[in-house]
Amino acid sequence: MTAGFDLITVGRVSMDLFSLQIGAPFTAIEAFDTGVGGSPINIAIGSSRLGLRTSVLTAVGADPVGDFVLSFLNNEDIDTSLVPHKADARTGMAVLGIEPPDKFPLVFYRENPADIHLTIDDVIDAPIADTRALLLSGTALSRGSARDATLYAAEVARDAATTVFIDLDVRPDQWAHPRGYGLNVRTIIPSADVVIGTEEEFYAALSSTPDRVMKSPPDAPIAAELEALLAALVTKQPETVLVVKRGARGVSIFHDGQVEDIPGFPVEVVNTVGAGDAFASGLIYSYLQGWDWFRIGRYANACGALVVTRHGCGKAMPYPYEVQTFIATREAEDS
Repeated sequence: MTAGFDLITVGRVSMDLFSLQIGAPFTAIEAFDTGVGGSPINIAIGSSRLGLRTSVLTAVGADPVGDFVLSFLNNEDIDTSLVPHKADARTGMAVLGIEPPDKFPLVFYRENPADIHLTIDDVIDAPIADTRALLLSGTALSRGSARDATLYAAEVARDAATTVFIDLDVRPDQWAHPRGYGLNVRTIIPSADVVIGTEEEFYAALSSTPDRVMKSPPDAPIAAELEALLAALVTKQPETVLVVKRGARGVSIFHDGQVEDIPGFPVEVVNTVGAGDAFASGLIYSYLQGWDWFRIGRYANACGALVVTRHGCGKAMPYPYEVQTFIATREAEDS
């Protein structure tokens, strides 16, 4: 694969271990399935499966786990030529239990992960100016030189008119203080063409009291306090599209001076981890096809819904024929 990608994703990476005993308490897990994860990496896998020419800008350790990660990504037809090895750090890892419908205990091993050592020099070597879209992640701002690298990547993309997507990606345990997330992510939001996040993530990014939980009840509008924060951001950055993921309720998209609520697809939950990343993959793919926002939201919702019904994360990302079949079947049932 050569320069001239459709998408480069930037940020954390890990080897993932998923419990094979669905429904078992974490202490009763007997075996795991291997995979690769980290939100930017899952989005890269999902986007590649949908047909985008995709590369990743992250870092791995000089260890067998890093070799596993690179081999997995290469098998997904993802370019890894931009990924440096960091000799003094280990590749990250995550371990996940699966207790549907609403309990998915996740343990990160990120004491000194290689991806936080991504540098500006690593970004300089990346063909961001020749790439259609760049996906950045909020967690990449949490520590290490990856923060400067991410901010620099945003600057290069903005100067080159490369479309910038930001996945808010809140991981509270990766921050030294709850307010640190918002303070940092607000520095990069002005570079965004499209910001993607859940209600909780937008609230954490925009609020002065991020330690509170802000999520509206099922089948209810976005909470008034959060809606006010979103409206203020729209006023400040009218060209930026805000994509608020709302799970089974679908998605609310703030664009062109309006809010478009696009319904989701009710499904039986097996595993929610990775669904938001599949959603982002579907959104980026369909955005680059030039579709209208309703069709984009519908396609992204379908990608997320499919992953919710499956075991795994990166391995669960859908292919185009699966998304098309899913949407067609659901629309036929509703007609």
